[in-house]
Amino acid sequence: MFNSTDIVLINPGNRRQVFQDLGDDVAGIEPPFVVALMASYLRSIGYSAAIIDANAENIAPNEVAERVADRRPLLAAVIVYGSQPSASTQNMTNAGLICSAIRLVSDTRIALGGLHPSALPERTLTEEEADFVIAGEGFVALDHLLRVLQGRNNEVSTIPGLWYRDGNTIKHTPPPPLISDLDSLPMAAWDLLPMHLYRAHNWHCFDNIEQRSTYGAIYTSLGCPYNCVFCCINAPFGKPGIRFRSPQRVVEEIDLLVTTYGIRNLKIVDELFVLHEPHYMGIVDLLIERGYGLNIWAYARVDTVKPGNLARMKQAGINWLALGIESANPGVRDYAAKRMRVQDVKQVVLTIQAAGIRVIGNYIFGLPDDTLATMRETLDMAMELNCEFANFYSAMAYPGSRLYDLARENGWRLPASWHGYSQHAYECLPLPAKHVSAAEVLRFRDDAFHDYFANPAYLCMIEEKLGRQVREHIERISSGRLKRRILGD
Repeated sequence: MFNSTDIVLINPGNRRQVFQDLGDDVAGIEPPFVVALMASYLRSIGYSAAIIDANAENIAPNEVAERVADRRPLLAAVIVYGSQPSASTQNMTNAGLICSAIRLVSDTRIALGGLHPSALPERTLTEEEADFVIAGEGFVALDHLLRVLQGRNNEVSTIPGLWYRDGNTIKHTPPPPLISDLDSLPMAAWDLLPMHLYRAHNWHCFDNIEQRSTYGAIYTSLGCPYNCVFCCINAPFGKPGIRFRSPQRVVEEIDLLVTTYGIRNLKIVDELFVLHEPHYMGIVDLLIERGYGLNIWAYARVDTVKPGNLARMKQAGINWLALGIESANPGVRDYAAKRMRVQDVKQVVLTIQAAGIRVIGNYIFGLPDDTLATMRETLDMAMELNCEFANFYSAMAYPGSRLYDLARENGWRLPASWHGYSQHAYECLPLPAKHVSAAEVLRFRDDAFHDYFANPAYLCMIEEKLGRQVREHIERISSGRLKRRILGD
C-alpha cells in the first residue's frame, strides 16, 4: 500500500542569487522538463508523486521544507539541472539549503540527483544533508530506492547508480545502462507544474515583448556526441553520445502543450537540436502540418546548419537559432574543439538570417589560450556579425567538464560557493586564461556586453527589424552593470 505521496521531486533555484537584478523580469523561468519526466515515469509504474518548483515559485528553502513535511513522503528528491547544462552547478547552493531545511523539520529521506550530483557524487554526499546521491539518469534508481523505502526490498546495495553511507563509509553501485528507447518514457507530468508561472527569455519574444507566457521547454534528445572542453552535459550519461525521441512522440507532446496549456513560446532544450536531419526535419514537417504558429528557439552548430532546410524550419515556427561560435581565434577555438573558419561563421549567420530566422551568437572569453588580444578579436567578430542577440560568457570549470579536471590538476582557483559558477552572480569567479587573470576575463566579459548592446549599429538594426519598443527594452536592461566581488564592487 503506497503513501498518499511516495515522492516529492524538487526543482531548486534562487533567481536573485544567480542572476542579481536580471532575475526579476529579464531572465526566463523555464519548466523543469527532466523533473516532470521523472515524476511521470514514477507515476506510470504505480507511485504517487508531487513536484515543488522552488525556482518558479521563488520560495525560500524553509517553505519548501514545510511543504515536504506536510506531505510526509517516503523520499524527497532534489533534482539539480538548469536552463542549460552549465546552470546545474549554480543551483547547488540553493539545493543544499533545501536539503538542510528538510532535515530540520522532517525525517523524510533525502536524495540529490541531476547533472552536478552526477559529476561530483561523492563530494555531494559528503557535503550536503542528503541520504543518497543518484548518479546518472535516475529513473531506474528512483524506482528501486522507493521499493527499499516501502520495505519491498531491503538492499540499497543493489540499486544501480546510487551513492549512500554504510556507517562511516561512502559506497556506490555501478551506473545503470542508459534508456535506449526514449519513446518508452511517458510524457512529462505537466499537470504537476505551475504552468502559469513560466516565462520565455526576453529576447525570445522580441516579436511581442509583452507576451512571454505561456512557455514550454522540452527535450527531443538526450546527450551530445561532441566533447567540448567547457561543457558538462554528458556527466549524467558517462560519455559522449546522443539518443533521440521519435519525431512523432515529440510532436505528440507539443500537441499536449498547445491544446491543454496554450503554449505559444517553446524552447527545445537539446544541447544540439540541429544535428541529425531525419530527426529534426521530421519534427519540422509534423509541426508544419499542424500550423500552430509557435515561437520556437533551439541550438545548432555552425557546421550542422543546412541552408536548404532553413525555409521549412522557419515555417514550422523556429524563429531563433542559438549558435555556439565561442571564439574568433582559430587557436583558441580549436582548443575548445570547435574547428571552423571565421568566414564560415559569417556565411552561416547571414544564410540563417536570410531565411527569416534570428541568431543568438554565443561567445566565450577566457578559454585557456585566450589573451586580451584574442578576446578582442572575438568581440570584434561579434560586433561585425551583429546577431539579433548575443550571450557573452566567461570560461568556467563546470564540474563534469574537462576544464574542471584541468583546473583541479593545475590548482587553478575555483569559486568558493556553487552559485559562484553563475555567469551573472555577484560571486562569479571565472577561470584565468594562461595570459589573463580571472578578474581581467570577467571585466572584459562585462565590458563586452555593454559595448555590444550599446553599439549604434546594433540598436539601429534592432529598431529597424523589431521596432522602437524592443530597442528601448534593450537600452533599459543594458543600462545597469552587474556587481562583481572580484572587481571590488
